[in-house]
Amino acid sequence: MPSSSRSPRRAGAALASWRPAQWSAAGAGAVLTAVVVGVPTAVVPSPFFGRTVPVQWWNYPVLAATAALAGVVLATFVRLPGAADAPRADGPGSRLGPLGGLLSFLAMGCPVCNKVVLLLLGSSGALTYWAPLQPVVAVASLVLLAEAALRRLSTAEACPLPARA
Repeated sequence: MPSSSRSPRRAGAALASWRPAQWSAAGAGAVLTAVVVGVPTAVVPSPFFGRTVPVQWWNYPVLAATAALAGVVLATFVRLPGAADAPRADGPGSRLGPLGGLLSFLAMGCPVCNKVVLLLLGSSGALTYWAPLQPVVAVASLVLLAEAALRRLSTAEACPLPARA
């Protein structure tokens, strides 16, 4: 993809032109993401899930950044009333967002609570090999989410919203 189609300047202009409905969708998407990722990983305390290994300090900023970026990505799929064209369901970055969210979930989860990791590595392997990799996975997830947001916002002018009446 040419660099001009994923310009931070275009993305910023798209954000500046957002209407309240889009900001509301971004906020709701961020809260929903924080709950969907934070509760099962026990970063957000709840009576439903627990952890064997304590939450790491970096889990909180990663959860906040994941929620904010996912909220922005989700809001790019919102179709406002009066829009003539169908929403861009599979445009640029539409696959990067879910992948970034999944990686965030895996990165923040308790290393010995992940059944797949336990089956592959055992509990000592999960702590020895998987736990040190989790911050790297978290950074990769944030890069994917940021790239998804940048691509979706940079191409927003390809499907412009109608002018307000």
